[in-house]
Amino acid sequence: MPEIRLPDGSKRQFESDVTVAEVAQNIGAGLARAALAGRVNDQLVDLSFVISEDSDLAIITDKNPEGLEVIRHSTAHLMAYAVKELFPDAQVTIGPVIEHGFYYDFSYTRPFTPEDLEKIEKKMTEIVNRDLPITRKVLLRNDAVKYFKSIKENYKAEIIESIPADQEVSLYTEGEFTDLCRGPHVPSTGKLKVFKLMKVAGAYWRGDSKNEMLQRIYGTAWTNKEDLQNYLFMLEEAEKRDHRKLGKQLDLFHMQDEAPGMVFWHPKGWSIWQEVEHYMRKMFLDYGYQEVKTPTVMDKTLWEKSGHWQNYRDNMFTTSSENRDYAVKPMNCPGHIQIFNNALHSYRDLPLRLAEFGSCHRNEPSGSLHGLMRVRGFTQDDAHIFCTEEQIKDEVAKFIVMLFKAYQDFGFKDVLVKLSTRPEKRVGADETWDKAESALKAALVENKLEFDLQPGEGAFYGPKIEFTLKDSLSRLWQCGTIQLDFNLPERLGAEYVTEDNSRKHPVMLHRAIVGSMERFIGILIEHYSGAMPLWLAPTQAVILNIADAHASYASKVMDELKKNLIRCDSDLRNEKITYKIREHSLQKIPYLLIVGEKEMEAGQVAVRTRKGEDLGSMSIKLLIDRLNQEVQTKV
Repeated sequence: MPEIRLPDGSKRQFESDVTVAEVAQNIGAGLARAALAGRVNDQLVDLSFVISEDSDLAIITDKNPEGLEVIRHSTAHLMAYAVKELFPDAQVTIGPVIEHGFYYDFSYTRPFTPEDLEKIEKKMTEIVNRDLPITRKVLLRNDAVKYFKSIKENYKAEIIESIPADQEVSLYTEGEFTDLCRGPHVPSTGKLKVFKLMKVAGAYWRGDSKNEMLQRIYGTAWTNKEDLQNYLFMLEEAEKRDHRKLGKQLDLFHMQDEAPGMVFWHPKGWSIWQEVEHYMRKMFLDYGYQEVKTPTVMDKTLWEKSGHWQNYRDNMFTTSSENRDYAVKPMNCPGHIQIFNNALHSYRDLPLRLAEFGSCHRNEPSGSLHGLMRVRGFTQDDAHIFCTEEQIKDEVAKFIVMLFKAYQDFGFKDVLVKLSTRPEKRVGADETWDKAESALKAALVENKLEFDLQPGEGAFYGPKIEFTLKDSLSRLWQCGTIQLDFNLPERLGAEYVTEDNSRKHPVMLHRAIVGSMERFIGILIEHYSGAMPLWLAPTQAVILNIADAHASYASKVMDELKKNLIRCDSDLRNEKITYKIREHSLQKIPYLLIVGEKEMEAGQVAVRTRKGEDLGSMSIKLLIDRLNQEVQTKV
């Protein structure tokens, strides 16, 4: 006689074992129709799951986040079924849920084409219209291996063979298609109505380049057509904002095969870089950081002491000279400890804040490189704070204020915060972890920040806070972080003299705001669609003459603006003014300054914005005041 406890606090008693679907029906016919799955004692299960003891139960519908995940998971298997119906010789491998959708990997004799995707999507709709029940059965591992080998699904058999022999595996069947899966699934294919197949890409079996190249079909699934259309619109906007395209269009940077994952910055792109760097450098000064510079190449022995050689070797570029092995630094932390260790420090010297625009290199796989977002050579706005355990809370609180000020100025109003606590495998005493986690939490509370707790997701050397930006398309970018490290100072022998003249290892706070400069500028380009705010814009204004007779005056205007540190240019070509306005608007220059006979006589300029706003005529002084005010306020 199980007692079912529902989320609203109510309870329902049943005379015998009951399925989740039966409980939903007992609550109401409408809920039964809407039900997709259940959550029993925090475990997500099928509607067919049998409850035989007192349990907590939540009925999952498409109104719940878990409901959308179940829909996407089920749609991945629906796609696999459609592929098998159309291409019987194709072999299925894995098909997980990802952000906004799913994918499924297939082995097939030829590449899938866009026309194939259309056929597959049509077949998926046919299967949905059949409203086939989706049923679950459990087999012993060896029996499951035999089954999949019997239907020549060798990849599935290989997956199951890696599971311990004493374990059971679950299989789901819809129509003529049976697949290996943990579940849960929607009760029938008729629940899957809003989906779209997106693209085909290559993927190595089990992620190993030595294995066969499979074909990965990506798709998206939603609970309603409106959400699908919004998502497709977002993708269209993201395509327009692609920093790689805008980088070429606006002449900001380029990349080429001779330097994979490295950036060639053009003058305009480097101007943006310098403005970001200048801003961060001033912030370092304002918040008590000392800027340092450490070598890019250091001896292998240092990286062995830090643990990077043992744990990060595959991602490091190495070289040798005169029978010594060296590594190109993938991060700045060991170098900063060397600066700390170069002098004897007292507790009175702490906190010591060292910052660096550190040039780092990581040997990222070529397949993961993506414009400015994933590179091999990058620069970090890196900093490390050496402090006592008692100083952790205050230092973290100050950093949070600093970080939010920076993000606000760069135009990011929405920031998500996550606190990651001790993992199972870690170094340091539990009492130290207690202090560290309490300090991070207290700093977040002090700044009145809401945060998500991520138990067990901290680094092995300490807990951390992660800060994620939401851009103008509501995409999430993890940039900022502050991490507590008890391990590295000890490994590299960092010590300070305490008040009682004993020696103690400092706590090391790793912190970043923009993270990789390259990646952050890529995010900025996409966030603003290349139309940078005035303070970041490479060219802030361009002066356009209507006729040759106004060229001399246009040059004088430009000279005056440059004297006042306005980044400006002129276009004195003998072209129609409408043509020049259009051309420079496409270059996303904030202000277009037009001079003709009337403006020349009055000592003024006609001011237009890149959005097409006509601000009328104004004096040079008034214009300079306006631009300077806009730069200062960073609107």
